[in-house]
Amino acid sequence: MAFEYAIALTGGIATGKSTVASLMALNGMRVIDADTISHEILDASSLWVSETYGDEYLKGSKKVDRTKLGELVFSDENAKQTLEEYLHPKIRSEIEKRSEKQDSFKFPYLIDIPLFFENNNYNIKDSVVVYTPRDVQLERFMKRNGYSKEESLNRIASQMPIDEKKKKATWVIDNSKNLKHLQQEVEDFVAIIKKKYL
Repeated sequence: MAFEYAIALTGGIATGKSTVASLMALNGMRVIDADTISHEILDASSLWVSETYGDEYLKGSKKVDRTKLGELVFSDENAKQTLEEYLHPKIRSEIEKRSEKQDSFKFPYLIDIPLFFENNNYNIKDSVVVYTPRDVQLERFMKRNGYSKEESLNRIASQMPIDEKKKKATWVIDNSKNLKHLQQEVEDFVAIIKKKYL
């Protein structure tokens, strides 16, 4: 059975989830990354992307231009739905496969799922949310992606508010300060998990 020892790692756009996933791995936690899996599946589906959306969404003949496709799906609800209906079952199937392998070790591992609470697709009881106050989230996103304030707010608004995710979480990792503070937060979390299961 998949997900027996899984903990969902989630957060919001630009809350620092990828950094936390890397720090978790450095601290000995195993991480399954849904984003990486979706990128692999999307690149393997370049023919489908070109047939569905057109050749202009490919870089060269093999790679999907994710930035361009992202702009399309964020501005066109039908395009977004088509993409999700195609990708989500494939992503889920791959995550389940990897999860069953991790469960065989009988120790918790993380599954990095950006839209864990929004889509409610995974039967995982425990979750850890990477939390950043909304104003910091907006500032980081604009700096990282070079989008306008309006575009950045639209992207952030496409997800459940981070304060709502914080309330739903089993654990919260606070990423409102600097990297040193974040490293400590991750170490404290890993210590809790080890104490609980070892």
